[in-house]
Amino acid sequence: MSVGAWEPEDTASNSDAQVAIDRAQLERFIDAVRDNNQLPGPLGQDDLAASALMRLPAGQWLEACESLDNEQVWNLIRFFTLAEMQLSGWDGGAESPVIPLAKSLRRRKAALDREQLLWIREHSDNRYLPYGPL
Repeated sequence: MSVGAWEPEDTASNSDAQVAIDRAQLERFIDAVRDNNQLPGPLGQDDLAASALMRLPAGQWLEACESLDNEQVWNLIRFFTLAEMQLSGWDGGAESPVIPLAKSLRRRKAALDREQLLWIREHSDNRYLPYGPL
């Protein structure tokens, strides 16, 4: 008689691998925070169900924000900071998109200023924001 090991399917990684960053959705996220600090704002059900975006690899975020200007990247940082606090299931922790988005600004020589850093601290309890685990 032999004893085998059963390993469950890794459904989390399978579903994350299928998630793509949609430019139109990013534009809606940017618009959602442009003039306020409350979500969901004008977001639809599909956007509110996109919490898997919170755990995408940093490389995907760095690539996705290449075509965005600095203000758009800042608004995405604001969106994901607020989403983590205000939307159920949108926790990002050390994998938050805020981290690669802030990194993209640093690479552009447009790092977050003191006021922006204070805004993030005021609107988040994620200890990893904005620069990730040190």
